[in-house]
Amino acid sequence: MKYQRSSQLFKEASAVIPGGVNSPVRAFKAVGGTPIFVKKAEGPYLYDEDDNRLIDYINSWGPMILGHAYKPVVDAVVDKAKKGTSFGMPTEIETQIAALAISMVPNIDKIRFVNSGTEACMSAVRLARGYTGKEKIIKFSGCYHGHSDSFLIQAGSGAVTFGSPNSPGVTQGTAKDTLLAPYNNLAAVARIFEANQNEIAAIIVEPVAGNMGCIPPVEGFLEGLRVLCDQHKAVLIFDEVMTGFRLAKGGVQELYGIKADLVCFGKVIGGGLPVGAFAARKEIMQHLAPEGPVYQAGTLSGNPLAMAAGYALLNALNNDAEVYDRLAQKTAYLHEGISKALVANNIEHSINRVGSMISVHFSETPVVDFETAAHGNNDRFKQFFHGMLDAGVYIAPSAFESWFITDALSYEDLDATIAAVATVAKKL
Repeated sequence: MKYQRSSQLFKEASAVIPGGVNSPVRAFKAVGGTPIFVKKAEGPYLYDEDDNRLIDYINSWGPMILGHAYKPVVDAVVDKAKKGTSFGMPTEIETQIAALAISMVPNIDKIRFVNSGTEACMSAVRLARGYTGKEKIIKFSGCYHGHSDSFLIQAGSGAVTFGSPNSPGVTQGTAKDTLLAPYNNLAAVARIFEANQNEIAAIIVEPVAGNMGCIPPVEGFLEGLRVLCDQHKAVLIFDEVMTGFRLAKGGVQELYGIKADLVCFGKVIGGGLPVGAFAARKEIMQHLAPEGPVYQAGTLSGNPLAMAAGYALLNALNNDAEVYDRLAQKTAYLHEGISKALVANNIEHSINRVGSMISVHFSETPVVDFETAAHGNNDRFKQFFHGMLDAGVYIAPSAFESWFITDALSYEDLDATIAAVATVAKKL
């Protein structure tokens, strides 16, 4: 495939946008080459500025669960836009989507809408601190909760030490209140609690990780976090920005039967428009302004276009009793096909899958946390990425990202993807 137009557009963008992109992973730094500029998308396909058609496996990093340009969502947005795009005042659609989301997700009574997953996670941590009166939080290596200062933290000398900022601009003062643990390591979390008695406000976790590849929780991990939070009077925050309304109607809480205290949403809840949200039981949410002292606000929060898009998509998912089974079956079919193609070519690999999330790691060992994900053969992944791209299949341009399956994919699309893997594998 040729990408002449994309190359020219990237050159133009680099002159006026830092790195030529508005989110770093889009720059292809992890895989090399020139980013693809999209002209349009429909169903399971992207069409770039050079008129190449690509089978899409990132789906805007998750929200296009029913396909690009999904008609009910497009119609809802167009209809709302004709009546005005923003008011900075309450609208009925905000109440409608709030009631729908609460009806779908267990263990939440109230929900606050914001504009991004970063805002949702940042606000949830602030609320947890205000609710508990404590300041420290625990997060996990490899879990991404947006670019708020509190989350851009790497480990110190050990799991119980203060974190260190891994982005310039994040202060040591902020870093000292963020404690880092390895994902899927319950014993490390217990040690952190013991070393910081009565100081930890919350644990924030991707209950199924998606930012080091798709990594499911090991048996007992989420259950153990729930017990530790109860024992130490800390708030358990599930960052379901990726998994919410994707792995099940009620997300991971429903899928694994684990209750979180606070839940963060994004991606699917916005139907492809910029939306985030956080939700909890009444006794926690009543601490949020204007009912309580914990402040959070946003001019475009509850924007009518975004609310209309999200409501249309959630309503479609809520009324389709078989959609999550279909998604899981398609993902399992893809998993089996990719694995067979790689095995046939003697390619060492590990594939993780939960529902409609999947990731392929060129690793000889199972991938269960950030450390094991980092041991994968990234040079081989780069070759794999560009081989798949040349074959008309677009996967995440990073070895540390999940693929997202859309229900718009046909089995013919899946077979074409598996055939591409088989062809690329012969050259790896």
